[in-house]
Formats: sequence, structure tokens, C-alpha cells
Amino acid sequence: MTQLNVAAVQYCASADAAANFACIEALVGEAARSGAQLVLLPENALFMGVHERDKLDLAEPLDDGPWQQALAALAARCGVHLVVGSFPLQVEADAQHVWPSTLVFDPAGQRVARYDKLHLFDVALDNGKVYQESRYFRRGDNAPQSFECHGVRVGLSICYDLRFPELYRQLVAEGAELLLVPAAFTHATGQEHWEVLLRARAIENLAGVVAANQCGTHPSGQRSWGHSMIVDPWGRVLASCDEQPGLCQAVIDLDALARRRREFPVLQHRSL
Repeated sequence: MTQLNVAAVQYCASADAAANFACIEALVGEAARSGAQLVLLPENALFMGVHERDKLDLAEPLDDGPWQQALAALAARCGVHLVVGSFPLQVEADAQHVWPSTLVFDPAGQRVARYDKLHLFDVALDNGKVYQESRYFRRGDNAPQSFECHGVRVGLSICYDLRFPELYRQLVAEGAELLLVPAAFTHATGQEHWEVLLRARAIENLAGVVAANQCGTHPSGQRSWGHSMIVDPWGRVLASCDEQPGLCQAVIDLDALARRRREFPVLQHRSL
């Protein structure tokens, strides 16, 4: 039987990266002690300050910097695949933007994958609230990314990507059995769309989904929805959090996933 023990952690990230890391360290350690093999952190894992531009100061070159070293060491110390939902990486020859990048560290502390967010959250609401990630973030220009974890192909995405099902369909076409969704979904959209979208991505792709969201009210005033969850390929929620800091953990049964795909060969029945 092929199984993968996975965990999603959530907390209310602040402008204090050291305090955020201490929270991450405690939650990842807790998950590892409970048998987790893969632990997912939310988007903006180390920083959610008053101003988006403050992420420019936190940014590091790829594979070089104290925070990446600390995260790699944490993965090695806990013996898990640690998926950092997003971390700001410096853009060469552009000091005004960063890459919002998922970084994956294996149990030896080696980086084994990187994914740059493909869809940036640029919206203007009727109430006057404006979100413009493209002001300081550079849109990813790499192909969809995945990595192998204990024989399981795992696909990467970030937050707003969740609204674009074609990304997940391509990941599954390339072999993904488990889909990761680190996020900072707002309370307003989260309460209406978060669970519906996560379960839809699982059902339509017959894939497991692990989603780690921020929670609480951040220094900017943004309120995140929380409700991190793990969904099986049949769309059933195996484990979930509420709106408080914590973690959820479950075992994904890959044999059951393969059986579902045999019984319902929707991925082979596509005609478009």
C-alpha cells in the first residue's frame, strides 16, 4: 500500500520574520512528531507586513541567504519535505520586484523544486479596496512545476492560481497525484470560495489536495480566512483547521487514488 502522510500548517504571519519562523518551527516540529512526511506552509510564509513593498527588503538570491538556510535546516532537522508556500526571491537586474516563489526542501535540507506564481492577484473591488500584486511581484515565467516525494508526484501552485483549473489539469497530465495550494486567501473570498474550489480541483483531477492558508488579521489590516484543509481525490475533506493557528494532518492513500482513476477514467475521456 502506498500512502503519504501530509500536513498543512496555518498561522497569522506578521511583519516580524523571526517570530513567524518560530511559529513555523513549532508547527513543523509538531507535524513531524506525528509522522508527517510532507509539510506545507502558507503563502507569504515568513512575512505579511503593513506594506507589500517591504517584501523587497526580505528578498534573497536563490539558494543564498539566512532565511533559506534556516528553512533548509528545519527540513533536515525534522526529516520532512518542507514546502515553503511562497518566499520572495530577488529578481536579477530589477530591484523593484521579487519572485513570489514556492521552495521545496527535502529531508536532507536540499532544495529540490522551485515554482514562481503564474497568476498575480490584481483586482479592484467596488468598495474601493485594491489588490495589485504585480506592483512588487514578478509573474512567473516558468512552466508548471512538480517534484517527487516518496514516489508520489506532487504539483505546485500558489493562492490565486486556484481559480485557474487549466494549471492543475496540466500538472495532472504530467503525472501529479497530489496538488499543493499554499495561500493567503482573504476572509471575504475564503468563506464563499475556498472549500468549493479546493474540492473541485480534487474531484475534477481525481487528485489529493493539500491547502495551507494564512489566518487572522495581519498588520496591513488584511484578514485571512484560515480553514487549511486536506482533500482526497473523491472530494472528501480528510482534515481541516478552523480560523485559529494550528495544523491539519491526514494520510493520502495512493492506491485508492489509482483505483478511483481506473473506475472513473475522466482524464482519458477528455475531448477538448
